[in-house]
Amino acid sequence: MLSNLIDRMKLPFRKDKELYFSLRQIIGFYPHDIGYYKLALMHKSMFKRNAKGKPVNNERLEFLGDAILDATVGDIVYRHFPGKREGFLTNTRSKLVQRETLNRLAQEMGINQLILSNGRSSSHNSYMGGNAFEALVGAIYLDRGYDACMKFMRKRILTQMINIDKVAYKEVNFKSKLIEWSQKNRVRIDFRVLSQEKDKTGSPVFKYQVMLETVEGCTGTGFSKKESQQMASKLTLERLRKEPQFIDQVFAAKTDRTKMEEEPVQNVPTIEPETDEFIIKNPEVEAHAEAAVEALNGGKKTKQGRRSPMYRNVSEDDETVKETAESQPCNAADTTADNADDENSDEDMLNLDDKEFDLSHISARQQSREEIIAAAEAAAFAE
Repeated sequence: MLSNLIDRMKLPFRKDKELYFSLRQIIGFYPHDIGYYKLALMHKSMFKRNAKGKPVNNERLEFLGDAILDATVGDIVYRHFPGKREGFLTNTRSKLVQRETLNRLAQEMGINQLILSNGRSSSHNSYMGGNAFEALVGAIYLDRGYDACMKFMRKRILTQMINIDKVAYKEVNFKSKLIEWSQKNRVRIDFRVLSQEKDKTGSPVFKYQVMLETVEGCTGTGFSKKESQQMASKLTLERLRKEPQFIDQVFAAKTDRTKMEEEPVQNVPTIEPETDEFIIKNPEVEAHAEAAVEALNGGKKTKQGRRSPMYRNVSEDDETVKETAESQPCNAADTTADNADDENSDEDMLNLDDKEFDLSHISARQQSREEIIAAAEAAAFAE
């Protein structure tokens, strides 16, 4: 009966019979237009071109199949998990249509064996199977319509090939797990890029290494930064679980870092000026000042370090009187005269018109050097 069915299909080439049989095992039905499926299985490395010179490969069907996958899987997840929030549904759909899942599906279903490529790319490009799976969904859509795509995903994929409940509640983000562990244990983590180059087919290849404190973790290689970091994180998590000495090295490095951070801080320098050595003294200015003071004192020099009489305070005057009394002994006549002066002291203090209380030479305005010298000369000639 099967042979009669094949005869009725009137295959243009005998070799297409094997492709029909293989597609029947994969998608669950026979194709109507085999051309869509041939195109879906043709990798760009074949460098095929049509009569107009345009490249012929599965990239356009891959684009179409990606959109159909999002729609069909989103519909199935929405109906399978009633009441779940949008975040949960989005996360579940992402896990089902992510590249790693599609790559495994292509391998398990035998799609990889049907891909036409130059041979070298199939061993290096880990995305080839997943891309062909998306292109195959695009071919089903063009050949049979949206309902056929929905039936293929619901009955063939999410019933026979994938346990949707396990996928929904399984955490597969190894990088997120490793970062969470490092944050809980206050361990510094970094992802260091080791190399970024291209393979023989021109596909980018990334290599990353996990750094825990200053300890080197595992490395991961992939065709994207995310894939290589995920692989490095997964291997590092396995090493942390299986090698206690590796954990000891990480926490020893953490202890060394925290000790350095807890060392006492050096004293902060003061902002106050220490000395006034930066002031340059001018001897000429000091000499003129001394001459002016001498002139104000009636030609008498003052002792070095002492102020002019007009600027002395009470304590300084008392000290001067004491020194004078000790150096010049007084006689009886002087003592009698002093006593007489003391008796009349109260009256003299009340006589404010006396010349001794003339304060006209004292001014709040700062006098210039010429004014000071002129005043001193006037006082000298008056005597």
